[in-house]
Amino acid sequence: MSKVKNANERVMYDYLNELLHPIASIPDETPTQEKADATGSTKAISDVAVNSAAVESETHELTGEDASVSMNLTDTTLDVGASLESPAPVKMATASVPEEPFQALYFEVAGLTMAVPLTQLGGIHNLSERNHLLGKPDWFDGVMVHREERYNVVDTARWVMPERYQQIQSDLNYQYLIMLEDSGWGLMCDRLITTEALSPDDVKWSKPNGKRGWLAGLVKEKKCALIEVSELIKLLNLGLNCNG
Repeated sequence: MSKVKNANERVMYDYLNELLHPIASIPDETPTQEKADATGSTKAISDVAVNSAAVESETHELTGEDASVSMNLTDTTLDVGASLESPAPVKMATASVPEEPFQALYFEVAGLTMAVPLTQLGGIHNLSERNHLLGKPDWFDGVMVHREERYNVVDTARWVMPERYQQIQSDLNYQYLIMLEDSGWGLMCDRLITTEALSPDDVKWSKPNGKRGWLAGLVKEKKCALIEVSELIKLLNLGLNCNG
């Protein structure tokens, strides 16, 4: 299984480097010394709390590999305005490089690790039954109803890696829905890993005028994608995948 996971990580890493072109590839050498945490300590998932107006907290227990990790997740009440109904074209921007350290949530999709800044996280839900709709993009996995709120569900692997989807499809085991700000869009993931403080130097940031505005950059040590949520939401509202 570890060989499969390593192979998938290599596939994802190579693919992300292609998407980030003309960013130079990050060297493959494994760091010989761990980078000091920018804030002095790494927060465990149990410390995660998403600040939002009118939120209602509930505790979820992770199972399987996640049995040792428990956390308080907030179910944010969202006014879902996102739609796939032909919104006006939006010009993609490049992620701004933060000046201060920030916290990021790491999650896993088919053995592949991705990250999202906590300030752009709208909540996390256990994945439940979706209502599938006709005439939507293949990455649109349907609408999930939770506490009378409707959330648009994204097949993350199919959206991020449409050309490589067949290679990793068999490894998918979606369990959670990671909400993107207050947009009503959510990314499916297999596993919640941890939160960690990142300094700006920990990330290989995308270059100005890059074509992949949703990809803020690559976390160097973990060799995983850091998502620029606002730009991702724009593409989802347009009914587009990572290729635009």
